[in-house]
Amino acid sequence: MVADSAPSPETVPTDRAALSYRDHSVSFGPKVITREVSFDLVPGRILALVGESGSGKSVTALAALGLAGSAEQTGSVLLSSAGLTGTAADSRELVGLDPTGLRGVRGAEIGVVFQEPMSAFNPMFRLGHQIAEAVRAHRHRAGSSPGGAEPAGGAEATAGAASAAETSVRDRVRAQLVKVGLDDPDRIMRAYPHQLSGGQLQRAMIALATVNAPRVLIADEPTTALDVTVQTGILDLLRSQATEEGQAVLLITHDMGVVADIADEVAVMKNGRIVEQGKVDELFSDPQEEYTRQLLAAVPRLGDFGSGRSKPETGSSSAPDASTAPDGSTAPAIAAELRSATVVHRSSAGPVTAIEGIDLQIPAGSITGLVGESGSGKSTIATVLTGGQKLSSGQVFVDGQAVSTRPNRAQRRRRADIGVVFQDPRGALNPRRTIGSQIGEPLRVHRRLDSHTIDARVAALLDDVQLPGDFAERYPHELSGGQRQRVAIARALALDPKLLIADEPTSALDVSVQRGVLRLLAELHEVHDFACLFISHDLAVIEQLASTVVVLRHGAIVEQGTSAQVLTAPQQAYTKELIESAPLPDPQIQAARRAARLAA
Repeated sequence: MVADSAPSPETVPTDRAALSYRDHSVSFGPKVITREVSFDLVPGRILALVGESGSGKSVTALAALGLAGSAEQTGSVLLSSAGLTGTAADSRELVGLDPTGLRGVRGAEIGVVFQEPMSAFNPMFRLGHQIAEAVRAHRHRAGSSPGGAEPAGGAEATAGAASAAETSVRDRVRAQLVKVGLDDPDRIMRAYPHQLSGGQLQRAMIALATVNAPRVLIADEPTTALDVTVQTGILDLLRSQATEEGQAVLLITHDMGVVADIADEVAVMKNGRIVEQGKVDELFSDPQEEYTRQLLAAVPRLGDFGSGRSKPETGSSSAPDASTAPDGSTAPAIAAELRSATVVHRSSAGPVTAIEGIDLQIPAGSITGLVGESGSGKSTIATVLTGGQKLSSGQVFVDGQAVSTRPNRAQRRRRADIGVVFQDPRGALNPRRTIGSQIGEPLRVHRRLDSHTIDARVAALLDDVQLPGDFAERYPHELSGGQRQRVAIARALALDPKLLIADEPTSALDVSVQRGVLRLLAELHEVHDFACLFISHDLAVIEQLASTVVVLRHGAIVEQGTSAQVLTAPQQAYTKELIESAPLPDPQIQAARRAARLAA
């Protein structure tokens, strides 16, 4: 059974903690979100805060910094001013601290790495400017005069001092970018957020969070949307922030593999309470609470699913109109196909090749997994299949018909044969419209059915995705993340598509919710027999669902074959690197991997 009250934190002397939570609770009006949370963040160590969506992980961290809106707090969050040697007299209480005081803490004493760096950075300003702004905001910590007195020598001396200060700021930003592993800092400083890959942007976010050398670093789901090789680099960087820079790190995550890789201690939250905490080795090997055991059991592991749970492949390698399906029907054996597909983007810096010479077939009735690191071309392929991206050369077919970007009637009908499930269900759903109206929208646009028929179909689709019929009257904000993703799946299946494209549909979900969504997709695939292109950076998820796997790198296919062939006996070095980079929920294995990687 889950404990009814929060256990005591690990026995850590208070004077060693950089940040101490004691009986901390957060509420919004009458609604209590977290209750009596207690833990310590110690310099040089990483505490992982884990639990399902809505358990209170992010609110716990952000409320103490005044970043949770109108949150009300009780209890204590004590920030030590002297780290290892400080005493209570040297500390500041964050609960109840005024906005001016909190501004002095944020970025200077406590740095935050947010989950989605693209949203955290301002798209209108260059990255160098934004990181430099954080330096200037806390420049007095480096010894400048808080009073701003004019240096002796008048205006010329003042101008010279200002110029020297700006040069110093630029040098500091440049050095920090190099420290976080960005080898071309001048280009990064000139770049806007949209001009960087996900991994580069997350490193820049870590540079922003650490440029003022804060003693505490909060990393809120820092690797959620990153592929495994990029994730490995980010985790190594976070680990070095603790071990080499001496920072106390709070890692908020739902990925137990990530926890096993870099955490020293773990605190497990459920329904706003910490139900178990301890050293990572002990908690993984002998969890005391049933909820912790459930979290660990829900983690998909590479090798657990053999060659996949989906149907065996159907069709052949012929062109989409060259044969019939094995059951004798006239449907083409190939649901979708790219032939010598190339996409070149034009930019001010010159042409950029997104994909080049791609030959890809998605058999009817099968699930094809598409994997590769950020920038490899995965999403470009998905956009080409939907007609949202024009090919520079080559051809693309869905259900035997050529796809183009022309907005004519034939192409609108073709797009009705394709359903899409996006990574972020919150962003994919309109917050101002009911769930029922959004599921029924494809039926209104493409089928022109009467309202009674649409309502009946919406009810059937909600039943298919295992949601109650009365959800049709709800709005997206009234649903959990997993429920919103089920709604997105229902909408994608509304027109009985020949092809379903699922682009990272579970990466933002915690492991227990992820397991339910994956089981749902497998069951729906068995019933509706659609072809599916499943894009994911999680190889264990790919193995669980896909019968075939395609590996992309730099816009080209480097390996493809059955799930068993590619994931258990890879032929290419890059595929082996992907597999070896996938974190496992086993601290001992991850420690051995890390040691071997650092020794190489």
